Amino acid sequence: MLIEVCANSLQSAINAEAAGADRIELCSELGVGGITPSHGLIKMVKEKIKLPVHVLVRPRSGHFTYSKTEFEVMKQDVECCKEIGVEGIVSGVLHTDFSVDVKRTKELVDMANPLKFVFHRAFDWVSDPGEAIKQLQAIGVDAVLSSGQETTAGDGLKKLRAWQAFAKNMTLMAGGGIHPDNAKKFKAAGLRALHLSGTSFGEAISLKGKIPMNSQKHLNETKVAVTNAAMLRQVIQSVK
Repeated sequence: MLIEVCANSLQSAINAEAAGADRIELCSELGVGGITPSHGLIKMVKEKIKLPVHVLVRPRSGHFTYSKTEFEVMKQDVECCKEIGVEGIVSGVLHTDFSVDVKRTKELVDMANPLKFVFHRAFDWVSDPGEAIKQLQAIGVDAVLSSGQETTAGDGLKKLRAWQAFAKNMTLMAGGGIHPDNAKKFKAAGLRALHLSGTSFGEAISLKGKIPMNSQKHLNETKVAVTNAAMLRQVIQSVK
């Protein structure tokens, strides 16, 4: 069974290799579901570990429907990943009705070729999973990462098993809430790949008396945060 570790840093990737993982999905900001890591991090991971590295191409947190400029950034990131020499791309695009944006996703798949391509957990928002699997197989997607459209893959195991049965040319990779106590259930169900971060927290420091740097107002999956030109212009004009 393939074990892919979602690594958020160079040290996480090193630890995953030492633990016996088969592959790395490299990303940043696990707290928002992951975004594209820096090119410096990608290069360092490729230099320091021998495992295959797949890179998440997701330009921001929030939903998976992207503007023209966001999509251009995604394509540039795919090109940069190919230049660095990674083994796979993890990405995907949805329409506002939560169907797969086949045209744009295929464009990413074609750009990534000959690298592997994994459609990420945007799949857990699609309105018709069966149709989405057919579409993704048809455009050459190698694997789909999913929790079975449930909060955890354990809760979605029945769906994952059913989807894998008719995803003949594509791997259903279970991800979300995988831990030592439930991992064997996925193998017993016939799934071929698991995805987990295996995260623990350390290096604590006291922030007593310090203001918070996390911003809850930016954790909004229904909208996209962007600089407001009119508001910014008012500020600039007031002081210039």
